[in-house]
Amino acid sequence: MNAKHAAPGTYQSTYDESIRHPETFWAKLAEEIVWTRRWTRVLDDSRKPFYRWFLGGELNTCYNCLDRHVEGGRAEQLALVYDSPLANTVRKFTYRELRDETARCAGALRNLGVRRGDTVIVYMPMVPEAVMAMLACARIGAVHSVVFGGFAAPELAKRIVDAKPRVVISASCGLLPGQAVPYKPMLDQALRIAGAADTPCLILQRPQLAAELTPGRDHDWDEAMAAAQPVECVAVASTDPLYIIYTSGTTGKPKGAVRDHGSHAVALRWSMEAVYDSWPGDVYWAASDIGWVVGHSYIVYGPLLQGCTTILYEGKPVGTPDAGAFWRVCRDHGVNTLFTAPTAFRAIKKEDPRGELVRQYDLRKFRTLFLAGERGDPDTIEWAHRILGTPVIDNWWQTELGWPAISNCMGIEALPVKPGSATKPVPGFDIQILDEGGKRCPRGTVGNLSIKLPLPPGSLYTLWNNEAGFESTYLARYPGYYLSGDAAVEDEDGYYSVMSRIDDIINVAGHRLSTGEMEEILSAHADVAECAVIGAADPLKGQVPVGLVTLKSGVTRSEEAICRELVASVRDHIGPVAAFKDVKVVSRLPKTRSGKVLRVTMRTIADGTTIKIPPTIEDQTVLPEITQALQALGYPRKD
Repeated sequence: MNAKHAAPGTYQSTYDESIRHPETFWAKLAEEIVWTRRWTRVLDDSRKPFYRWFLGGELNTCYNCLDRHVEGGRAEQLALVYDSPLANTVRKFTYRELRDETARCAGALRNLGVRRGDTVIVYMPMVPEAVMAMLACARIGAVHSVVFGGFAAPELAKRIVDAKPRVVISASCGLLPGQAVPYKPMLDQALRIAGAADTPCLILQRPQLAAELTPGRDHDWDEAMAAAQPVECVAVASTDPLYIIYTSGTTGKPKGAVRDHGSHAVALRWSMEAVYDSWPGDVYWAASDIGWVVGHSYIVYGPLLQGCTTILYEGKPVGTPDAGAFWRVCRDHGVNTLFTAPTAFRAIKKEDPRGELVRQYDLRKFRTLFLAGERGDPDTIEWAHRILGTPVIDNWWQTELGWPAISNCMGIEALPVKPGSATKPVPGFDIQILDEGGKRCPRGTVGNLSIKLPLPPGSLYTLWNNEAGFESTYLARYPGYYLSGDAAVEDEDGYYSVMSRIDDIINVAGHRLSTGEMEEILSAHADVAECAVIGAADPLKGQVPVGLVTLKSGVTRSEEAICRELVASVRDHIGPVAAFKDVKVVSRLPKTRSGKVLRVTMRTIADGTTIKIPPTIEDQTVLPEITQALQALGYPRKD
């Protein structure tokens, strides 16, 4: 942590103030945002359990991201750097340039009939125009819903039906290594499925693959921008919706988490300094996708609210061109802080286990690595720390929460790192581990991670057009609390370890065991690159754990010998109660496009139940190998 940047007070005093005096705490932080009208009430609790922040206030999120920095002396500082090894392109935008392009994009949306309160779906790859589209919506008070560009037509259609967009913004194609992926046919099909075939579309034509536009409905991005006049920011209510984001892996009716303008701006800006120790002028890179919550919070809004330079990367951690891709980006653009998923680092570790590629790049400006999106296993955290020589900080949060709820708050006080733990609750989040009956679990006992209401600013406040669903999904289980759906444990020092989804706590002959704890043991093996443990149905014990592992590049030892060592290691650490006997080496694990391992899918294969292939799966061709591996272990089991 840079001492001159340190926030006043220690972690504990800051946290205590946020819990004991939340209104005073957040009102003070809200002063860092530019308001066109000051709020009349910090916390509105008149409709419990539906709380709202900064009632009566008015502001504009786009103004706070762009215009105020232009007016405040950062006009010529880089705001956005687009780096695409897939397109072999680098483009850079100052705050003035990004504001001007965004204002013109807002004018193009106005010309298409978009007004304050209208919804706009953004279905785009990782290109600067996608960032401009999001900010342009915020500029005129429209509500954007970014849909990950890799979604197939049926999933996009569900979101069109739910959001009812006035306009859809898309591109002719996305890029993968060696190929262009046509977007327009998927968009056309989705609109037909949704019964919205006449919805106006704004299409960015990329040079890698042009799209055929539908006359009278589709509008060329470049032509629309050329015909548009720049638009000034529109003041909106603090409690007006800024965006809808649908949770990944949704089946049936989509769950659209809604974020508002005021509390979002306050929380996201403060999180940049408090959690990430990132300050105006710093270069911040969230290696994610704008279709996911990390992309919303920490590619677009958080860094720009704070006056940082943000990196937009269209590439992979490996293969574009090699496992040194991340280090090349950090060197080329002077990255101070990198935030990505543990999956990315496991992929890098698999290809470059000794970290030899890191040493080829000058990373003297690099300060801190943050990991989130799934559990950061100790082996990956320790490996990353060893090759980088910088702090490696795990943090836990969710699409619904919008920003970290458990983290080592590097901008307040850097606490000792415990690999495998996300550290302590971030100020504002009153986190408690509850048992099945709603009582607080003793330290050391795994339970349901819950957050006492009200949720702090920046969190979802409802589901889009589904208030009843919001209450039944998140608030009904434990009245007065938000149920995260994750299982966690608090240790004797008040550190929290998030082990797995609640569904991944398995019951082995009456013993509740965490598959996450077993994965931690497997991943510590010197030859293991990645692993997953699932609970498979067993006629005798109810459930038994089954492990699937991938090996690091260059491993030549016998797979059978490695598997025997893994079984012995779990038994040594947990004991025979774990009943861990089955583990198999596979070439890769099935994942979502955001990098999360599809444990539920593998469990359904092991149980022999109907397989529901998630729409977010990265590559379905991995499933036959997983099926064969489980069959070789004797799954599904018969009575």
